Amino acid sequence: MISKVLIANRGEIALRVLRACKELGIATVAVHSTADADAMHVRLADESVCIGPPPSRESYLNIHQIVAACEITGADAVHPGYGFLSENAKFAEILDAHGITFIGPTAEHIRLMGDKITAKQTAQELGIPVVPGSDGEVKPENALEVARKIGFPVLIKATAGGGGRGMKVARSAADLDEAVATARSEAAAAFGNDAVYMEKYLGHPRHIEIQIVGDGFGNAIHLGERDCSLQRRHQKVWEEANSPALNVEQRMKIGQVCADAMKKMKYRGAGTIEFLYEDGEFYFIEMNTRLQVEHPITEAITGIDLVHEQIRVASGAGLSVTQEEIEFSGHAIECRINAEDPRTFVPSPGTITHFHAPGGLGVRVDSGAYQGYKIPPYYDSLIGKLIVHGRTRVECMMRLRRVLDEFVIDGIKTTLPLFQELISNQDIANGDYDIHWLENYLAKTKA
Repeated sequence: MISKVLIANRGEIALRVLRACKELGIATVAVHSTADADAMHVRLADESVCIGPPPSRESYLNIHQIVAACEITGADAVHPGYGFLSENAKFAEILDAHGITFIGPTAEHIRLMGDKITAKQTAQELGIPVVPGSDGEVKPENALEVARKIGFPVLIKATAGGGGRGMKVARSAADLDEAVATARSEAAAAFGNDAVYMEKYLGHPRHIEIQIVGDGFGNAIHLGERDCSLQRRHQKVWEEANSPALNVEQRMKIGQVCADAMKKMKYRGAGTIEFLYEDGEFYFIEMNTRLQVEHPITEAITGIDLVHEQIRVASGAGLSVTQEEIEFSGHAIECRINAEDPRTFVPSPGTITHFHAPGGLGVRVDSGAYQGYKIPPYYDSLIGKLIVHGRTRVECMMRLRRVLDEFVIDGIKTTLPLFQELISNQDIANGDYDIHWLENYLAKTKA
């Protein structure tokens, strides 16, 4: 069994992992940059190690420093959280070479699903439905031929992409050359790889993702879906479980397809298979071989702690439940609380002068923030997540309305006012939205 976990991350996810370890009786090591010396996860960990100055490349992305911290403290496992090194196959391999357990998938699976073209090909081979598109990388000289075969409009995407970078839409042949060139340029700048591929562009899809967990030996389960359609610039803002757009039969069917695929792969750990969903059809877009920011809403409706499962599987203990034992209960919503202007989304680092988290039945706040905490300007602006659970979606929405009025964060700008707007919107109340809804709403209300 794992005895000491080094948490190679920061902020709310580092605190989330720390809590799970403590519940399992596992000692914890926090690593931090000089900017995060006063972070809550550093204060609560059994041990802490400073691994460098504020820039991520010199601290949280510094593999040498993290391995050294493991050796200094005697940590026999690393949990990467999400972001940073969580999907870095080289990092997983280096840990393995040092006899340190990586709490996540194998390096092979990280690498296999990390490249968008390879992931799509693998998904097809495993029986997962995919978006019609190119068989591989698209070059400028064959882009028009491929696009005509798929049918306009088409979406050009970076093979090593994420977060909407290196992604462009061409609605006609006249738009294609510029879209391909721009996507390749953005991909090269963001990822050091200008390769792109092409897919059919869907007009009004929802973003649906399926949570899976595998034990690495051919056993895997799914924990239902999350609807992540409320996005801005391809960044998720509000997530729901279950999706307002799916029924039980659809949920169980696509969930089983994903679980069966992970059994064939002998996938180890937690992962998420992401789809675009339109007109009753699912289209695979990517797989994330890590824990997701929005994992708490799945925990709310299943009662299963996903970090516990990750640690169990990494320890060789296997899954704690079978598919037949999983029960879905009620509805959950997560709001991502960012230190940003709620209209312009410009980051708002600074000192929190007042902080009061809401409470009550069915309410969870995952955050490392506190009164007097100084939010550094060097990292992602996510400072917390508000998770609300109810017996029905209506009850969940009413509870969310109440807790948004209770949540107090002063001294900085946050996205809390945006959620107070959304909770009063009729489309949101009806669950009637797609991946374009939020940007269209913001454009209208800003005008």
